[in-house]
Amino acid sequence: MALINDTTLRDGEQAPYVAFNTKEKIQIAKLLYQNGVDELEIGIPAMGSKEQSDIKELINLKLPIRMMSWNRAIISDLESSLECGLRAVDLSIPVSKTLIEIKYKNDIDKIFRNLEETITLAKQEGLFICIGSEDSSRADIGFLKEIISFVENLGADRFRYCDTIGILRPLQTYQIISQIKESSNIEIEMHTHNDFGMATANAIAGIEAGASSVNTTVIGLGERAGNASFEQVLMSLKYQFAENREINPSKLKQLVKFVSIASNKPISDSMPIVGKNIFAHESGIHADGMIKNKHAYEPFSPQSVGLKRDFPIGKHSGSSTLDYHLKKCGIEVDKSKLINLIQNVREIVTNRKKVLNIHELKKLYLCS
Repeated sequence: MALINDTTLRDGEQAPYVAFNTKEKIQIAKLLYQNGVDELEIGIPAMGSKEQSDIKELINLKLPIRMMSWNRAIISDLESSLECGLRAVDLSIPVSKTLIEIKYKNDIDKIFRNLEETITLAKQEGLFICIGSEDSSRADIGFLKEIISFVENLGADRFRYCDTIGILRPLQTYQIISQIKESSNIEIEMHTHNDFGMATANAIAGIEAGASSVNTTVIGLGERAGNASFEQVLMSLKYQFAENREINPSKLKQLVKFVSIASNKPISDSMPIVGKNIFAHESGIHADGMIKNKHAYEPFSPQSVGLKRDFPIGKHSGSSTLDYHLKKCGIEVDKSKLINLIQNVREIVTNRKKVLNIHELKKLYLCS
């Protein structure tokens, strides 16, 4: 069973123009726990006293799940995490030539020294240690394997593979993670970004290749185009991987709505899993199928995510949709009238760019 390590409170908040206050962070953490998250990444202690205070508040919730901080692999960052009372840390290093040059001036030996110092101290303190490899997808695979072997021998528990600028493709992700798994026993975590719209797909491909953990954010919040979506990964694990996960539809809806408001990021009507129109069937063929069998054109029920099914009366509606709505009005439908009614509906909707409501349909039918 894959673990969901949600980073809405760290990487999600790093999205441009997003800032959560303490009360919002507490509510998000509680709702994530109630929605079955396995672990939380809750902030960056090195940001200063306010961030540290928020982290302590989150730890004091005493949620029965692991809480982790993000740190550079330097002693001062790690000490800030220890002062907060954290028992799990992500220690991040750059691994691509581009970022090693920018951040370490190509001093690769310093990367290894920093890793040894921070891992040694973290082990002495009994912490769970994840090593975050920033920009993994642009790194040399041989160098990655060298880093993994080094940190594994020092006692690190997990290696976070980061597609930092979101350039991977799912098949490519599968091949890379498979290679890493063949040469190491360390737990692999996927951290993916959505620059090409593939964050969730790449996260899932990593799981299929043997990764045992995945970073997510609610509604895919995160830098630039965002991260792998919590709700998409959650539903994928339940329905595509058949994991035994209980999903509370009302709590999921509450979580998504709360994060959307707190981040000032509206949810599009067609957003996967949570968009309000994803169970709306207008196409005549699809609507006819759904009216006859609720499994015809849906991979999971709207009730499972706190939404509802709808059959809009629009340009592409067919006779089944019109018959369905008219019968709900208590009308015994004269099928011979439906062909002309369909044409009238199409003309009205096309001209005004808005579907009909049930009362308008009833009036149109009775006047036909």
